[in-house]
Amino acid sequence: MGWLAVITVFVESGTWGWAVGGRLFRRSFLRVPLVSIAGTGYDGGAIARDSSRRTKVDRELSVPPQNLHVILIAGIVSLLCYQRAALSRYVSVIREAMQLVNSYYLEPVDQRELFENSMTGMCEGLDQYSAYIRPDPFRELETTLDQEFPGIGVELQKPDEGGPIVVHNTLVGSPAFRAGMRAGDKILAIDGFDTGPLALKDIVTRMRGAPGTSIRLRLLRAGRDQPEEMTLKREVVLLDSVLGDERRSDGSWDFHLSSDPRIGYLRVSTFGKHTAAEMRKSLTAASGKPYPYKALIVDLRGNAGGLLDAAVEVCDLFLDKGVIVSISDRNGHVLNRYSAKPGDSVVPANVPIVVLVDTLSASASEIVAACLQDHRRAVIAGSRTWGKGTVQNVYELESGRSALKLTTAKYLRPSGKNIHRFSDATDEDVWGVLPDAGLTVKLSDEQTAKLVEQRLKRDNAALAPSQVTKREPTSVSAPEAAKGELGADPQLRRAVEFLQKKLGRTS
Repeated sequence: MGWLAVITVFVESGTWGWAVGGRLFRRSFLRVPLVSIAGTGYDGGAIARDSSRRTKVDRELSVPPQNLHVILIAGIVSLLCYQRAALSRYVSVIREAMQLVNSYYLEPVDQRELFENSMTGMCEGLDQYSAYIRPDPFRELETTLDQEFPGIGVELQKPDEGGPIVVHNTLVGSPAFRAGMRAGDKILAIDGFDTGPLALKDIVTRMRGAPGTSIRLRLLRAGRDQPEEMTLKREVVLLDSVLGDERRSDGSWDFHLSSDPRIGYLRVSTFGKHTAAEMRKSLTAASGKPYPYKALIVDLRGNAGGLLDAAVEVCDLFLDKGVIVSISDRNGHVLNRYSAKPGDSVVPANVPIVVLVDTLSASASEIVAACLQDHRRAVIAGSRTWGKGTVQNVYELESGRSALKLTTAKYLRPSGKNIHRFSDATDEDVWGVLPDAGLTVKLSDEQTAKLVEQRLKRDNAALAPSQVTKREPTSVSAPEAAKGELGADPQLRRAVEFLQKKLGRTS
């Protein structure tokens, strides 16, 4: 009945067509008589046809198969046209609304801004993770996931409106790092342009450019009175996503915990294109040498996620078998089930592991934590995770200038339990990843922010003075920054205490 309500074949003076949603589409190039269903009359009965007694009317009512195919195809095309017409109606309304705003709104409105606002509003009505990504944020997203960008390798901030740009961090090995730029330095001008009046995003745009091109900076170093000029060449700068406990004198990471070198410590800031390779390199023992760690801490605190494939590859480094994560569509049909590959694990099975998480650990971080917890390969310490159990695909728009991030699937942990925190979820519901018994350590937002600040200072303070060109020694030494490390981080301290008990029993 559903099809009859949508498509009806008409026989009318040798013409035919379809009534679709109350509209009649006619074509006259084909004569299509009614089909005799069975017997010599159309009474709906199941009467067997006797070819020897076919009447003239029966023969005229016969329809060649190819004509039926044409009818079916034309019907499907008409349905598609109707759906397209419905979409076109909404597009025309949006266009009309934009024209009205442009003509009658009190203040002039940039058409690009109006378009982007309409796209943003459309996506915000779907769910909290679907979004229209404007050109500038889309480039930043690509940089984060690709873990590389063309520039000189500095992270910038602008604490005061109208004031100069301040270097927040310098990426080790980058042109800026080799030139001696460090956190706290102020960039007064770029290629002769004063940075004071410029917005931060405009400054970032000026800093980046094609590899091999030059950029001229006027720089006031921290602790100096007089600015200096320097010219740097841009390069493709790589972003580390796997960090250690502290830096060595050459700027590389030491992945042994300074307070207990038996324990390996890996901080994963995001799950990008190179994360799994970085993890493999830091976890693999050197040829002919014993495994370097007696225990491991994988710190996923503050990690909001990243690429699904990267999370799966990281899990594979710790497992030789078993399901890692299952992806299903809106109807609950499993689209993909990722499993560990035999022989891919690089961590011995007898090495105990703690995964640190907090309320900001989400998405790919939750995939890794849930997988290792369900397979009892690791225990979870810290606080309950964010609860994001959906997968977003990024579809490029405008030839790659902007993009649509659209929720297309959901994922379940190996146990089949839910991870996603729905809008009406309570603390008693099943969502996110919970720490194991006795390993919950909750922190306030203020405590978390303080830990992040202390960690950044420690990372920067660990740079050896010999790496700094024409620069006074830093005011904070690495030992001072490391002093009281466990006391200042109660979540890390709890993880270390757990592993030390394990090592004590197995030594």
